[in-house]
Amino acid sequence: MTRQPGLARRAEQLLGSAVVATAPVAGGDVSIATKLRLGNGTTALMKTMTQAPPGFFECEAWGLRWLAEATAEGGVRVPEVLAVEADCLVLAWVEPGRPSGDDAAALGRSLAATHAAGAPSYGAGRDGFIGRLPLPQGPTDTWAEFHARRRLLPFVRLAVDRGALEPADAAVLDGLAARIGELVPEEPPSRLHGDLWNGNVLWDTDGRAALVDPAAHGGHRETDLAMLTLFGLPHLPRTLDAYAEVAPLADGWQDRIGLFQLFPLLVHACLFGGGYGARATAIARRYR
Repeated sequence: MTRQPGLARRAEQLLGSAVVATAPVAGGDVSIATKLRLGNGTTALMKTMTQAPPGFFECEAWGLRWLAEATAEGGVRVPEVLAVEADCLVLAWVEPGRPSGDDAAALGRSLAATHAAGAPSYGAGRDGFIGRLPLPQGPTDTWAEFHARRRLLPFVRLAVDRGALEPADAAVLDGLAARIGELVPEEPPSRLHGDLWNGNVLWDTDGRAALVDPAAHGGHRETDLAMLTLFGLPHLPRTLDAYAEVAPLADGWQDRIGLFQLFPLLVHACLFGGGYGARATAIARRYR
């Protein structure tokens, strides 16, 4: 580790502790991540972004703190928020480790506890972000309305505008959005991470999971499970089996996984183009 003077001074102002050394952290494609070694013997992670969208880091901090409320009831850990400003976020450091099958099962049980903590409504009291894209979160009365109006339809429109989705394919997805309530059983709103792919699950040296980079909101719990299935997770079957043991899912949930994967595929189409739009359309056609 070396020491970046400008970044170190900024962290010292926020944390009230000397920064002994800094080191870049690989993996982030939205913000710049830096490991901080502090004079008090602790380690932290600092995320920075020049010209961050208004409320970007504040929204992330809110989501982490909201998820952390469930930890006392057995929910998944999240790193402590040490400081947040418009251009940066500082979190407690999670020293990377590798999970065992038992660790993955523990994640399934703790994720079920996080979901069970619930939410006051579908959506959230504030809009958020998915990557750098604005994410509408306005509360709705039903999950079907939330998923159609706040997840599928806005990103279908954006994908078309960006040339990542053909108008004919958009019509297929629009039709599915109108029928989503017929295809997914309604449940009370669960407390969701909302962007739960493998990269947002950190494992510490004791094999304990911690969740980062949430798009937190109240929604259908199959959302988080489908995201894990889309992008993979070490020992994923153990996680899913352990989850279902403590919080059984409605019949047919495996057949609905594709429905819940449409949103992240549309986000990827908006961000990266490629074949994500066509893949989302192919999945939508299966549910006609």
